[in-house]
Order: sequence, then C-alpha cells, then structure tokens
Amino acid sequence: MEKRDYYEVLGVAKNATPEEIKKAYRKKAIQYHPDKNPGNKEAEEKFKEAAEAYEVLSDPDKRARYDQFGHQGLGGAAGGGFSGGGMSMEDIFSHFGDIFGGSFSGFEGFGGGSSSRSGGRRHVNKGSDLRVKVKLTLKEIATGVEKKIKVPKYVSCTYCKGTGAENGTAYTTCSKCNGSGVVTRVQQTFLGAMQSTTTCPDCGGEGRIITKKCPHCAGEGIVREEEVITLNIPAGVSEGMQLSMAGKGNAARHGGVNGDLLILIEEEPHPDLVRDENDLIYNLLLDLPTAVLGGSVDVPTLDGKARIKVEPGTQPGKIFRLRGKGLPSVNRYGVGDLIVNVSVYIPENLNAAEKKHFEELKTSPNIQPTLTTKQRIFSKLRHMFE
Repeated sequence: MEKRDYYEVLGVAKNATPEEIKKAYRKKAIQYHPDKNPGNKEAEEKFKEAAEAYEVLSDPDKRARYDQFGHQGLGGAAGGGFSGGGMSMEDIFSHFGDIFGGSFSGFEGFGGGSSSRSGGRRHVNKGSDLRVKVKLTLKEIATGVEKKIKVPKYVSCTYCKGTGAENGTAYTTCSKCNGSGVVTRVQQTFLGAMQSTTTCPDCGGEGRIITKKCPHCAGEGIVREEEVITLNIPAGVSEGMQLSMAGKGNAARHGGVNGDLLILIEEEPHPDLVRDENDLIYNLLLDLPTAVLGGSVDVPTLDGKARIKVEPGTQPGKIFRLRGKGLPSVNRYGVGDLIVNVSVYIPENLNAAEKKHFEELKTSPNIQPTLTTKQRIFSKLRHMFE
C-alpha cells in the first residue's frame, strides 16, 4: 500500500515548525494510543503511522530529504527496510515516549509512571549510526539495483543476548529505583512540595545491575563483527543523496535501539554520457562528409546503441533529442531524454590532393554562406557574449 504524505498524517502544513510538528504528533498519539484503543488494529496502525511521520519530520536531515525527494529519498519504497517503516511498538515507546513528560493524560505505558510496557522512564540505550558510500553506474541508477555490502559494526552479543550479563541472566533489579530507571525526590519549598524525577545514579537509568559480566563481550552486550547487508537502491538516485536504513547501524550497549545505516550515493563517471539532472548528454563529433552529405550514425545509450539520421547540411550546434532515453525521476515523475549535441570535425592536416579539392570547392557558389546564414551565425555569437 502506498504511504500517505507525512504532513497529511500529522495534519500540519509543509512549513510547520518543529514545535507544531511535535504538538501534532502528541495529539495523534493520544488519539490512537493502544491503551485508549485496546484491540483496535486500525488505531494501532495509525499510531505507528504517526510515529513514522514524526520520526522523519522531527529530524532536520530526514525532513530535508523527504521534502526534496519524497518517500523515495528515505528509501521507504525500495523494500529494503529503510527509515520510515517497520517500527515496533517498543521502538516507538523508546524513541518518543519522553516528549510526553511524566504522564500521558491518564494512560500509563507511553510517557512515564510505572508501566510494565515501557519499564517506567527506564533509560534505553541507542546505538550509533554508521555511514557507508555506495558507487553506482548510470545503468544501475536508471534501473535501481540491489547491492550486498559487508559492514564492520557492533552487533548484539549472542551469548548474553545483548544484556552484558553472563548467560543473559546474571543481573538483578536495581534496588534504588526498583527497576524503573529513575528516582523521584520530593522537596518542601515555600511554594509547597516540589517533585523532581532524575536518572537513577546506581544503574544509570537501565533499571538493573549486572552481577556477573559476560566473558564474551566483557559486560558490554555488544561485539565487533562484519554483517552482510542487502541494499535495495531505488532508480533515479543522484550524487550526494543520502538514504537511511533504520536499525542497521551499531547495536546498543546492554540492549536497546540500534542505530541507523546512512548510505551516501556516489556516481561513477560514464565514458560517453554526461548526466544533467534526469537528462543524459552525448557530444557527437561528425566527420565533414557526413555533416555535408548526411547519413546515419550510432550514438551510445544506457541500453546499447541507437541510430539517428543526419540530414544533409547538418550544422555544428544541431541538437537531437531522444525521448525517454535518460534517467527516471526518483519520485517517479517521468523519464529524462538523451540529448545529442552535434560538433563537426574540421581536418587540420591535408595532403596536396585534398587541399586542391577544397580549393576547388571554395569557388563553388553553394559552398559560400548566404547573407541569411551569416546573419544567423552572427546573431548566435552576439548572444553568446551578451
């Protein structure tokens, strides 16, 4: 199913401020929160959809890519698990629960309290993002491509299941915060009782304390390995575009949310064609006889060769346009053209017979440019220097 526009999902304008986006997301999340709509699958999907929209629009880099390229700029339509899809309820609570403060309009489980769903305000670790560069040929850009890359990264330790504790069980609930990850203090002031909530200093907000470290990861919960990741690059991407793949970055210490994998697109130069947005440009150098007499010539395209007909008397600067032989738009708004610019090769070294031949042609009235031709050439030159 095609994704809805993120601004439409949150009900905000495209020039909405970060505060307006945050406020709109909070409103949607309250409306469709699972605790308010138990067993309602449609409400749960709308809840996830709003979180997905907020994930993109609250991040300046992702929002800029989305504004310029739409969902394709995030890779969401490529089927490769890019940012903007596949968020679990746990991911949503971990990522965005803090924007609601210490309560959720009476609903426990999203922003605070002692919910069993989110573990109160327990700190959730976040793995760091990774950045890779992917080189693509124009042919790959024209069709889209699947690439497998090997990425050195931190992954969750399989022996302790990412907990950092031996066998995944050698830890206890923090006695200071009772596993909530936060401690609450009440102070009496001249304004009355003031309550403050801070991260538990004993467990660092994790809600548990390791009693025996995992020997394989030294209690970190992560180990360094290489992972083969499949990238589905959509057609029409361009140099400098950055895609993101959610959850494919470094794993977090002691469990939590993985970072993202950021993919920077680089273009490999083509031996014959030059890219101009979605159009491709080929500079055709005609020999003098073909320019004068006409004929057929082959020009390179991304699909092989294309034959074009050259009319007799073709002038330098003539342009041929081959419709649909360029690159597709990343937003699927059409396909560019192949533009063939004609130049004519003037021989520099002639033998005696060739020189005599051109001397004879020089006196022919058909070889001399007419007044109209001269005016047209001078007009072009004048525009070039204006």
